[in-house]
Amino acid sequence: MQTLQLRNDTLVEIATFLARRWSEREKITVEFSDKKETITKLKENKISLVSPERYSGTDFEKYRQFRVAIWYEAMRIRFCKKILSNDHAFGFILNTIETRRVEMLGRKTWCGMDEELIFNYSYLWLYRPQLESILGKSRVLEAFYQKFLLGDIKGELQPSYADRVATAATKAKEIITDAIDKNYDTDWLEKKIPEILSILNIDALTTVPLIVPWKGPSLMITPQDFENALQKIIQNKEKDFGEIDKDSIISGKSIAEEFQVIKDENKKNENKGLSSQSIGIQVPGSTNIDETRIYDQDLISNLKAKFKDWKTSWKEQQVFAGDEFDAESFVEGYKPFVVDVKKSIKSKIMILLDHSSSITEQQGEYKKATLALCEVLSFLKIKFSVFAFNTTQKQIVCWMIKPEETKWNNACAKRLAQIEANGGTPLADIYQKMFPTLKSKKPDIFLTLSDGEPSDPDAVRAMVKSLKAIGIRMVAIGVGHNTLSATTIANNLKFLGYEKTLAVSRLKDIPNRVLTVLQTG
Repeated sequence: MQTLQLRNDTLVEIATFLARRWSEREKITVEFSDKKETITKLKENKISLVSPERYSGTDFEKYRQFRVAIWYEAMRIRFCKKILSNDHAFGFILNTIETRRVEMLGRKTWCGMDEELIFNYSYLWLYRPQLESILGKSRVLEAFYQKFLLGDIKGELQPSYADRVATAATKAKEIITDAIDKNYDTDWLEKKIPEILSILNIDALTTVPLIVPWKGPSLMITPQDFENALQKIIQNKEKDFGEIDKDSIISGKSIAEEFQVIKDENKKNENKGLSSQSIGIQVPGSTNIDETRIYDQDLISNLKAKFKDWKTSWKEQQVFAGDEFDAESFVEGYKPFVVDVKKSIKSKIMILLDHSSSITEQQGEYKKATLALCEVLSFLKIKFSVFAFNTTQKQIVCWMIKPEETKWNNACAKRLAQIEANGGTPLADIYQKMFPTLKSKKPDIFLTLSDGEPSDPDAVRAMVKSLKAIGIRMVAIGVGHNTLSATTIANNLKFLGYEKTLAVSRLKDIPNRVLTVLQTG
């Protein structure tokens, strides 16, 4: 988001982390949507957020509104059994009432959100339209929304309608109190909506036009406008929130440090990674990807347990002489002394993943194995970068999954998850695209995972020779459907000049093979 001076994938990563933490649902995915309102789909575990650039205010104020929006949607996921469409009166009123219920429930756990909620309410007051600008029954629905959530209405309303709105808002608050006291859920609330509709004299199927308060720069909100709105919200919400410190809300000290850290990290990463325009490498751009589907937690946990001694960089060994005597080993006839052996892996590794069409049938398992590898490399604090290649729109594309300078995170996992297997195995072309990066970064080991013979073996042989000449150790792993095919692929790769080739027939063995290369490298 240029307006926030933060990269889109950075904001998505923050939103995903917060949504999962607050909702206690690890499979939640977050995306920014071009639609005019935020939408959460419970069955899909997906939150589609309004882009932060649509908010008014400074960069910091936009970030605060963005953060509160995530919190509300996370609370909906945690406490709602269903979320209806806002297109009709019934769903609009249910969602409005649920907003207050999930807020009250959420505040019990996340009491530190109170100041941010008041801050957000102040902007919400400024965003909502004047009632005179809305025609028909929709004016009554908007008046109910404002009265119920904001404590007042903007503009004038006929006395008879104003009485109905005030009565409906009071009734809705009573329903919410009853629901929370007796631990009732969405299903119970849904049965109460006809009462509110009856008070408002509104048909359940009345169409509700989308209220679009987002007007970007054209919605000029001055600091004085905001302060006036904040003062009104404080008066209306003090009964619910208790004593409210206006200056503390305006300063946003509790979030300011977090925002500064994010900006600093973003600035550090601006010049890291790759310049795709200059070297022909592209960065996958989609953010609405569920990366959890390629996480194999059992595999990751087993690998971390297996290589935990690598993380400490020390390993105990039994020998015939040493500093510490082990009496039990002596009695049992084994080597009686124990020594600590220093283990250190300082090699930098660059990994290239073949995503040609031949892995289509098993690309899910292939990605799980490579993701597990990345998780373990990160766990062991080994410097590594990851690339992949395929054919997209009839063009050979090399994709950057993780540059060396960036930590492995769920944004990298999203990039990996969206690479589709397609095309042939043009290794020479890919090596040519990567040559400037390889020359500048100069990894100790350049590892290629491939499941097929390259399109132009002679050209690959020449590129391998060129890369070896600049001091890079060239290693390849042949991935096959069975032992015979894997061995055949590995043997074919061996004749292309790689210093070391290995064969893998079980995809889950990929991380072990790579770590073995590092240990011996």
